[in-house]
Amino acid sequence: MLAPVLSLCYPQEAMAEPAPFRGIFTALATPFDEQGKVDADSYRNLIEYQIEAGIHGLVPVGTTGESPTLDHEEHKRVIALCIEYAAGRVPVIAGAGANATVEAVNLALFAKQAGAQATLQVTPYYNKPTQEGLYAHFRTVAEQSDLPVMLYNVPSRTSVHLEVATVVRLVENCPLVVALKDAAPHDLTRPTLLANAGLRDNFTLLSGEDASLCAFLAMGGEGCVSVASNLVPHAMVELYNCHKKGDGKTMATIRNALMPLCQALFCETSPAPVKYGLCHAGLFQTANTRLPLVEATSTARKKVEQALTEVARYNKSFVPNLKAA
Repeated sequence: MLAPVLSLCYPQEAMAEPAPFRGIFTALATPFDEQGKVDADSYRNLIEYQIEAGIHGLVPVGTTGESPTLDHEEHKRVIALCIEYAAGRVPVIAGAGANATVEAVNLALFAKQAGAQATLQVTPYYNKPTQEGLYAHFRTVAEQSDLPVMLYNVPSRTSVHLEVATVVRLVENCPLVVALKDAAPHDLTRPTLLANAGLRDNFTLLSGEDASLCAFLAMGGEGCVSVASNLVPHAMVELYNCHKKGDGKTMATIRNALMPLCQALFCETSPAPVKYGLCHAGLFQTANTRLPLVEATSTARKKVEQALTEVARYNKSFVPNLKAA
């Protein structure tokens, strides 16, 4: 049973600001075995691969983690596995979003108990709340879980768009709202608009779309919650490091090498293409998705393979193994 949501209660006492989230955070795919169950061994392999590559954080059970098709116990288990395998080496921002505020609160409370550093909270889907509803939803989740929140704006998935003014209002009134994952690539003015709003230093803007990451960084963004980094974390980290060092030439070269992969991973509904890539690379045992998603078609598989070959041509160390070269 889900516990009822308590009335809004906003603490007045001063609190220490949570640490900012900057860099490349991998939106982890959830592996399934031949029987369709969560494959813990493959998940450990993926997480070790990420940490070895120098990734800045892990985001389990988001869109890429197929959260809509995991039941509550599976959802919690995947969060717990990620925290166990990460073992404090990088932050874990647990996907805990829902279109019912009570469900999001309860998932966030579990994430806190399990040891997550924050939760990823998507705009509630299907029921299409107003901006006032979005404000109340996110603030309620943050306050009742007492855990930092990364907002997640992905209108192509939810049909709801989190407006800049609502983000500003949340950041000004809720210290636990610490980041925005923005998957609205049609409007790259948003990072600059938010940067110009004079928000607190620990609030960060992260892209939710790999293909436009360089433009997002140029407009004031501070990192990415990445799908591509499941497969090429070394490349994504190096791209971000080039941005931080001001090495625009190398950054552009890496961007160009990665662009075919960024496009291939969304040539069909994600995460089917990235799961094929992970299986092709030997990190996952299967490329299984859960209905209503189906596995990548032969056309999509070929695009992923060709794109990995292009990345390997630029730098073999950027791909998981030489099968892609």
